Parts: sequence; structure tokens; C-alpha cells
Amino acid sequence: MEQRSPLLPALGFIAPVQLFVGIIIFIPALYVFWLSLTESSFGQAPVFVGLANYGRVLADAYFWKALANTVIVVLIVVHVELLLGLGMALLFASGVPFRPLLLAAVLAPYAVSEVSAVVMWRFLFDPEVGFATQALAALGLPPLEWAVVPWQGLLLVSMLSIWLHLPFTFVILYAARLAIPGELYEAAQMDGASHFARFRRVTLPLLVPAMLIAMLFRYIFAFRLFSEVWLLTGGGPARQTEVLAVYLYLEAFRYNAFGDAAATGWLLVVASLVLALWYLRRLYKEMFATYAP
Repeated sequence: MEQRSPLLPALGFIAPVQLFVGIIIFIPALYVFWLSLTESSFGQAPVFVGLANYGRVLADAYFWKALANTVIVVLIVVHVELLLGLGMALLFASGVPFRPLLLAAVLAPYAVSEVSAVVMWRFLFDPEVGFATQALAALGLPPLEWAVVPWQGLLLVSMLSIWLHLPFTFVILYAARLAIPGELYEAAQMDGASHFARFRRVTLPLLVPAMLIAMLFRYIFAFRLFSEVWLLTGGGPARQTEVLAVYLYLEAFRYNAFGDAAATGWLLVVASLVLALWYLRRLYKEMFATYAP
């Protein structure tokens, strides 16, 4: 009796999922790409203009300002989160008292909505009555004029984003640290390795894949940063704290330039894909290159 290949039944099982993904992701993405090649607005039929929208966006000084702000915030957020998450993961893995209670406290920000978080932080850093402002004054430090000084607004946005998303990075690194066999540390200790040598020779190399995964996802999420900026500063003063997602929103819904907004969205997609490709290549080398033929 002829055996039937298991490939066809497998394709039958995954086809509905692939169809669903295609409907909700790829078809809208293709539509947005087509929209980026047209000039359109409310009540206006799309007119094909080719790459003119991309040229107009790339010639806009506000786009480059938003790009620079995005890069600054992303670099601060991702790398500070990585360092804090790594330190916290090592601390919890080494054993701390009241670990369940502390874990709940560390993971709590992830359960807070972004709107609620922004309201809390606006009150904490209120220039007049904020608790954080009063604490800075008690230390002899000036308050954060985040609504007036652009770099202070970006700093507060970065701090808020770190507070909101640090649990994500922490959970990935903490799980990876717990997965390292204890026998490796016992062998290193028997060989006379110090704590720092054990971290450098055992912990860090085995955590690199998890660190790359955490950084990849956080880079992609941070590039799409919108709520924290829009709700905290609104891109002001004078559009000096805009990030790319806010720039896209303004182009689409304030200036009604759908083609320019779609072009900005695809530029964001391309930047994310290039970044993801670099990280995936690094991840492949770290995890699978050893087993490659």
C-alpha cells in the first residue's frame, strides 16, 4: 500500500492560520504600500504619484528630527533596560528574601495601562506639586521642565518607557538564567574561578542568545513608541519631542496626508526589518552556527 506523504495533512492544518495571517497582516500592508505611492486625503480619490511621497518625507526636516528623537530614545531605553534586567535577573537567581513578593512588585508595571502610567508620571513630575519634583528639590536639584525643555521631555519619556517595559526584558533574562545548569558553576568553582570569572565565562556566554532576543523585540517595540510621547508631551514644544510614530499620526490625521503617512509607515517597516535581520543573523551565529554542516 502506497504511503501518503505527511506534508499534505500538515498543510491542511496550517492553511487556515496562514490565510488568517494573510488577511489581517499582509493584505493591509500591501494596501498601505499602494497608498504610499498615491496622493490622497479625505474626500479625494487616490492619484498615483510614484515615489514622490517618499521624497517629500525624506526632505522634511521634521521627519529627520523625529527620526533622531526615535533613535535617541530607543538607544537609551533598550540598553538601560538590558542592563537593569540583567542585574535584576542575576540578583533574583542568586536568591533574595521574599522573592515571590518582590517578583510581583517587579512585574506590576506590565499590568498598568499606558494611559494610567502617563497620568501617574505627569502627577509625579508636575513642576509645582509633583512628589518627584519635591524630592529633587530636597536634594538641591532643579525640577524636570519636561513640558518646556525638549531633551528633558525625551528623558522623561525614556524613563517612563523603561519603567513600563522592564518586566518584559527581566522575565526573558531571568528564565534564561534559571535554565543554566548549576553543575557548570560547581565545576567552575572547583577550578578556582572567581565570581566575576564565572559570570564572564559561564553566565554571560549562555545568556547572549536571550539578550539578543530581548533586545530584538525591544528595538522593534521601541521604534513604534507612540502612547508615551503622545500622552505626555504631544510631540511638543514646537514638535521637538516627536518620534516617528507621532510624526506618522500627525501626517495622517492632522494634515490629512495619507500618502505621506503611508510612506512614513513603510520607512519604519524597512528600518525594523533591517534591524531584525542583523539581530537574527547574530542570533543564528550564537545558537546554531556550531551545529551547521
